[in-house]
Amino acid sequence: MAAASVSKVTENRARGWLNGFIGVVLFSGSLPATRVAVLETGPLFLTAARASVAGLLALAALLLFRQKFPRRKEVLPLLLVALGVVVGFPLLSALALQHITSAHSIIFLGILPVATAIFGIVRGGERPRPVFWVFSVIGSLLVAGYAVAQGVTASLPGDALMLAAVILCGFGYAEGARLTKTLGGWQVISWALVFSLPLMLPLALLYFPPAPAAISAAAWVGLGYVSLFSMFIGFIFWYRGLAQGGIASVGQLQLLQPFLGLALAASLLHEAVSMGMILVMAGIILCVAGSKRFAS
Repeated sequence: MAAASVSKVTENRARGWLNGFIGVVLFSGSLPATRVAVLETGPLFLTAARASVAGLLALAALLLFRQKFPRRKEVLPLLLVALGVVVGFPLLSALALQHITSAHSIIFLGILPVATAIFGIVRGGERPRPVFWVFSVIGSLLVAGYAVAQGVTASLPGDALMLAAVILCGFGYAEGARLTKTLGGWQVISWALVFSLPLMLPLALLYFPPAPAAISAAAWVGLGYVSLFSMFIGFIFWYRGLAQGGIASVGQLQLLQPFLGLALAASLLHEAVSMGMILVMAGIILCVAGSKRFAS
């Protein structure tokens, strides 16, 4: 019986890593796709439209599988998830990408695992070892130092918006991860999206482009990608992976996202990926790996 139990745990962890990896791969295209879409559609329409499309899909899934309405104590955390990953990160990153390239913005994803861990600590009551904070501070200083060093060509508003976006995203990830234990993986993002519909759907209609035919096919494809994969399908795999494999271990897969994002920015958008970006990102990832190692 004990051997069977261990085998089941191992199998669940393997599935968790696989689902988490799929989620990270899907998320890695978010910023390049946002960059393509936002320059023609605008940040407000893009944010509202992606949430509305994903919200309608989520509503259909919840009805199809006859999911019960969340309990009263789960409503506020779901609203916080929506604030972080449905509204906050998409809107702020879209605003940032009007000022900076997607390759530059992807640098900030290097601190997303730390932001997620910090909010997990605050909300979950964990007490990491002091070394954790050393790595966290060094990683943050690397990001700040890179932004200052690039001051001539980079944009301070873009950097500030992207940093705020990452902080809100980490907050939303931590809240969502906590809810997976009681509500279920895909249900978390689905209910968060549905709760956002009364606000986002009217905004999407209000800011709908007056001349949709003038928007390029690439921009519509970018909108479709962030609506389907970044906003809904990716989260199904991601939260399922967190639930199956453990938040701390599967969360480390976020370390792959900056590399995948840079590869997409360079190959699809032909954006310059400097050696400085790669070196800074490598340093950030080492810091994140260290902070994860001493998180508990």
